[in-house]
Amino acid sequence: MDLEVRHLRVVCAVADAGSLTRAAACLGMTQPGLSAQLRRIEAMLGGALFDRGKAGAAPTPFGDLVIQRARAILPGIDALLDDAARATRRAATVERIRLGSVGAPLLGRLVLAVRQALPGAEVTARCQYSPAPLLDDVAAGRLEAAILGDHPDQRLPPRAGVILAPLVTEPVFALLPARHPLAAQEEVTLAQLADEDWAVPRPDPDRTGEYWASAAALADRRPRTPYEAEGRQLIELVRAGLAVSLCQATFIEVPGTTVRPLAGNPLWYRHVLAWHRDGPLTAHGAAILREVGTGYLELCAERPAYARWRIRHPHEAQPMDTSLKGP
Repeated sequence: MDLEVRHLRVVCAVADAGSLTRAAACLGMTQPGLSAQLRRIEAMLGGALFDRGKAGAAPTPFGDLVIQRARAILPGIDALLDDAARATRRAATVERIRLGSVGAPLLGRLVLAVRQALPGAEVTARCQYSPAPLLDDVAAGRLEAAILGDHPDQRLPPRAGVILAPLVTEPVFALLPARHPLAAQEEVTLAQLADEDWAVPRPDPDRTGEYWASAAALADRRPRTPYEAEGRQLIELVRAGLAVSLCQATFIEVPGTTVRPLAGNPLWYRHVLAWHRDGPLTAHGAAILREVGTGYLELCAERPAYARWRIRHPHEAQPMDTSLKGP
């Protein structure tokens, strides 16, 4: 793990706030998540940056040095990013639209919506697991738009100039081996899964694993998590019968796996479309949102477990009203 600009922002935020709790609120993080990230930063730098106590977090002498250097560096980096973003947007033409997406099923519909709005555009796309770098790329003008995701108590942080338009909030479902005894049930509970081996995402800025663990803690059980993986590797662990996991409600049920709702809907996932206020998609934002929302409803009908859940919960997980979501 290499030191990054965002790590310097975390250190300065803790110094400015004077406590991890207040800094976590400013950064849109949980206090345990910030504490864990700060420990990793201290390990990278080779020393404690803050003395933590009941009165808050006070910089150590080593921390004072790091904070002083970080505060000298960050304004120049911010100015560079702003200048680069403005130059990129000035040079951008509608002939090239760059899109990004996390592991969500909406990218195809977004591409189609952009092509409909800008028929002459060349549309490119790239995907990655975490939403944080994609949000950075939209803010910096390296992407025109991106499909992102977050959780109810771990919202994406606002970024200057970036429109964050919620698309839909849907329940998180259980992902089981097809031959698992619980696959015969219409829905499962977290308590029923507590004694299973789990495959969970690696620690990451979007804190998905942390969010999952918080729900397990509410059930007073700490599941075994011998496997850290995401994407295809996570699915293969489940298919092999080695673990259970969680997934989006719109997950495609591949052979060897079964998707089941979690009873009581304890976990939720929000799909969000981001674009830059000064970018070429601004004039088309509301129309693109409507098209992607329509595509989402079509996806729902193609996912048997989710379609049945939606019949039982007709007023939940509906696409947001996009009439007010334009810039």
